[in-house]
Amino acid sequence: MSAPRQRVVMAALLLNANRVISVDRITEYVWDGAPPPSAAATVRTYVMRLRQSLGEHASARILTRAPGYLLELGEHESDLGQFTAHRRRAAELAERGDLEGSSAELAEALALWREEPLADIPSRTLRDVEGRYLQELRLQTMELRFDAELALLRHAEIVPELVRLVRKHPLREALVGKLMLALFRSGRQSEALDLYRRTRVLLVEQLGAEPSADLREVHRHILSAHDRADRADRADRARKPDALEQPVAAPEAAVAPVPTPARERSCWPDPAQLPSVPLPLSARSDALARLRRFLTTGTMPAGMVATAVVTGRGGVGKSALALHAAHAMRGSSVHGQLYADLGGAERPLTARAVLPRFLADLGVPRDEIPGEESERESLYRSLTAGRRLLVVLDNASSTAQVRPLIPGSGGSRLLVTSRRRLADLEGARTLLLGPLDEAGSLELLGSIVGPARVGGEPRAARTVVTLCAGLPLAIRIAGTRLLERPHWSIGHLARRLTEAPRLLDELCAGDFGVRPCLDAEAAGLRRTAPTGIDPAEVFAALGAAGAGSVSSSKAAVMFGCSEAQAEEALDSLVEANLLGAPAGGLYRLDALLRAYARERAQEVSVQQRDQPYMRAG
Repeated sequence: MSAPRQRVVMAALLLNANRVISVDRITEYVWDGAPPPSAAATVRTYVMRLRQSLGEHASARILTRAPGYLLELGEHESDLGQFTAHRRRAAELAERGDLEGSSAELAEALALWREEPLADIPSRTLRDVEGRYLQELRLQTMELRFDAELALLRHAEIVPELVRLVRKHPLREALVGKLMLALFRSGRQSEALDLYRRTRVLLVEQLGAEPSADLREVHRHILSAHDRADRADRADRARKPDALEQPVAAPEAAVAPVPTPARERSCWPDPAQLPSVPLPLSARSDALARLRRFLTTGTMPAGMVATAVVTGRGGVGKSALALHAAHAMRGSSVHGQLYADLGGAERPLTARAVLPRFLADLGVPRDEIPGEESERESLYRSLTAGRRLLVVLDNASSTAQVRPLIPGSGGSRLLVTSRRRLADLEGARTLLLGPLDEAGSLELLGSIVGPARVGGEPRAARTVVTLCAGLPLAIRIAGTRLLERPHWSIGHLARRLTEAPRLLDELCAGDFGVRPCLDAEAAGLRRTAPTGIDPAEVFAALGAAGAGSVSSSKAAVMFGCSEAQAEEALDSLVEANLLGAPAGGLYRLDALLRAYARERAQEVSVQQRDQPYMRAG
């Protein structure tokens, strides 16, 4: 039975390539919503077997990333990746006005499809969730190609395919509207109007709803042009008695584009709320480009908003990167930018507090803002639907804070920063921002104290940034202290940091400090099940042991527990940004985390186990 379930795990990883998929979601797929108590441990076993069967090179691409796993996959290494790449190129070509090229790219994307996706994967839940998503993606891509073909006046060529699709999806109004338009432009106005009448009857009978505003607008346009053609034809017949013998040309209006219905927006303000940011670092240029790609390439499925989450430990520069990206995209956010600092876990700001401000910023008089939270959310989605807004939510602590603030679909984008991964935020693309490397750290220090000063003491400068662990906040504090004390050399600061009994005491300046960031991480530490071991206790034990690294097997020995229990606790520390993700089987602590672990060991009375603590590395 394990082989079919391993295929489900592999399918789940492939469908979420380059994104973290949680163990909980994998278990839902593997056991169709009824996982046994041992499901999480069993999934780990399946992943281990997958790694073994894939070989050394391929298995290295399956990474452990809290709260689950991530499969690294190149864009052209899967059909879905190639499909997405074709869609992205099609959108780029359409943006440049190359509809011919865009249509060709969409046709290439659709040529990759065969039969029903995931038909041979033994998971009803996976087929329901991911399979439906893939089918919807395919239909949307078809609709995009039909739009391009209509714009290129190839209406007659697409009628047969549209007829087949509308027969299969009679209530999909977007397809019905395109078929109506293609028939109309092909001189088959009566068939187009009859199709509308039949669709309206179906909608009323099966859904109890009238056709959408868009479909009614297509119908109205055809009626209007049809009526004009009839009047012109009657006038022509009055002048030419033999007109019945002559063919009537299709009216000029038949090839004119149908106007897209839109609400009048001229009275709506365009908010511009992005805070200023410091000069960008060249060391973050790749991350910045990747974040912009997340938000600007490809087409989102109906009902979804392009969403990116920048995650990482406190002080790593998430907000600065997100704001640099937001400022760079102002030109494409033609209806403005909304911004809110959600306060993190220390002082979380709920959507109930943010929505009234956003609604007022969008032009709703304050005395007309609904009192009911659900009504506020509905009004917010209605006001943002169809607009091209950029919403930036900084310092979110949970997905619950974010969900009510997701704008309505239709071109808006959402950019979130959080210390947590927010893996349960559906459809979001995650950028994990790590510390700066040595070159980037020195660049940042030089931007504060001056490149000449850093160049004059290169060894001392490297010591400072190493002790700051590449954390931009710590480096900025170190630079600020040097600016405040011009008589200090960088070497003097390096000695203070090296010799300080409590390193974090040295890394504070005014209201800024590294310790409050780490305190916030520790406060959000997820507790394990009652049968497991406390991650906070593990962290303090690592501090007491002076550990720079630890493996799950070593932690199991330290605490007299199973390796699975030790791994669960260590992964909780990774999730809380208090431990580096495992590499080569070892979880590592940088200089700042080691200093903080020592402090926690001094503050917390660690319960002694049967076996004494052993040095872990």
